Amino acid sequence: MRSMKKMFALLGTLACTPLAFAGAMESLDSFIHQAQSGRAQFTQVVTAPAREGQTARSKTSSGTFEFSRPGKFRFSYKKPFEQTIVADGQTLWLFDADLNQVTSRKQAPALGTTPAALIASAPDLRALQADFVLQAAADKDGLQWIEATPKTKEGQLQSVRVGLRARQPVPELAALEILDSFGQRSLLSFAQIEINPKLASDTFVFKPPAGAELLRQ
Repeated sequence: MRSMKKMFALLGTLACTPLAFAGAMESLDSFIHQAQSGRAQFTQVVTAPAREGQTARSKTSSGTFEFSRPGKFRFSYKKPFEQTIVADGQTLWLFDADLNQVTSRKQAPALGTTPAALIASAPDLRALQADFVLQAAADKDGLQWIEATPKTKEGQLQSVRVGLRARQPVPELAALEILDSFGQRSLLSFAQIEINPKLASDTFVFKPPAGAELLRQ
């Protein structure tokens, strides 16, 4: 649950050439405008900073991800533990199956400057640039990278890098690299990506399971 909560806040800085900036920004703009919904498998590797005399520790989880603009998404963690994050447009739900615990909070303040705003919530680049300083990074691993720095310094996360794979007619979201204020790094890699699939009407509906503890924040 803590790793899921830490996943929601942002971002970083880097300099690059105007040409690279234009290409990466065009891809992000195209993704925002043309990918109105999406579905993918994901793998998340969370690496804690190395302590003195110790090596860095990492944990791997996996599951499925779906989104629909504006502002709806679902992360369903399957392994190693079942956890779910659902944004239904009004409320952000977090469910930990092992604890049988549900946390709910109002969506707008929770997601204002987070990776979710970059991939599922923002209607256009202008909306993103109201909250973030966007910069293109050097291409790496066959991906175009955008770094975003939040204009507000509040929040638990320092930075996020968005990796996009050039595709026609719509670029694909391939990776998110997130660094939090404690030095913990999360890398989400997406596979089996579908752009604008027809999603079931109840994909972003969440009802707390019977008997689950409900915490409202």
